[in-house]
Amino acid sequence: MPGIDIVIPSYNYGRYLADCVESVRAQGIDDLRILIIDNASTDDSREVARRLAAMDRRIELRLRDVNLGPHASFNEGVDWAASDYFAILCADDLLAPKALRRAMRAMEANGNVHLAFGRTQFLAGERQPVEERSSVFLHPQIIAGLDLLNEFCATGRSPIGGPTAVVRTRVQKQAGHYRRELAHTDDVEMWMRFCALGDAARIDAVQVQARIHPVNQSAVVSNVHKWNLEMEKAFDAFFKSCDPNVPDPEQLHRIARHSLANRAYWCALSHAVRGEPGVLDLLKFAISRRPSLAVFPPLVSLLKRDDVSKRVAATLSAMRARLNVREA
Repeated sequence: MPGIDIVIPSYNYGRYLADCVESVRAQGIDDLRILIIDNASTDDSREVARRLAAMDRRIELRLRDVNLGPHASFNEGVDWAASDYFAILCADDLLAPKALRRAMRAMEANGNVHLAFGRTQFLAGERQPVEERSSVFLHPQIIAGLDLLNEFCATGRSPIGGPTAVVRTRVQKQAGHYRRELAHTDDVEMWMRFCALGDAARIDAVQVQARIHPVNQSAVVSNVHKWNLEMEKAFDAFFKSCDPNVPDPEQLHRIARHSLANRAYWCALSHAVRGEPGVLDLLKFAISRRPSLAVFPPLVSLLKRDDVSKRVAATLSAMRARLNVREA
């Protein structure tokens, strides 16, 4: 079994840290290193980290006196990594059983696969994970990198659950550091860089159990409009300096902008029907990125969605409920 390095950035997550580290240690991989980077926490995180390191010589610590922000931790981890494989796991998340073996096995079997990812199981607050019975010996779907990049652009979103990614270390070094200017979509832009450098493996299993709570990074972005803006920043940053292996980057960038505009248009309509705020912001975004939407609705983009019937039914149900409340 090859080796893997896991970086665990932490800030005031002392209550989660021990479970996070144990989920890594329980993967059953001997050639394993864990680097806990504490960003000047004010809770008991540092004490928890020291206790964990004293129990396992494979655990190393970086305990900062000054908070340098999450990107400093991510990028320090990239520089520190030296094993065959590498992953970043936030301190409030958990690796699913056998997750690392599945990812590493997929890349060991396919020399041009530099990134493996799977599904994320979301945990609300302190809820405990439900273990999914998944074998190590799954047959992942191998996706050409440029095909996956096209999926990013055609949908305007990331098909990769950020916390689930395990990568080949030498390719991470080639891809470089996370961009500090991308506060919420730095991982999205990074995975697009990986798409330009090789292929990916999609694993049909829960790979990470991620906690959703009021202070985690994704919870800070409060609505669809802001997420569209954040995704647009990721696409702009990637295509500004994308790898020369990417064919016709201008066309791909245009497709990505259109996808974001289409999503904003339909979200605006859904918000209007539901009586939710943000309709004007969404419409302005959609039309500014794709002026034709002022006249022609993007019906084709709606019909391409796998969940179109479910979304339409949910919107109509919300509209009926709203009308019933008014009548009452």
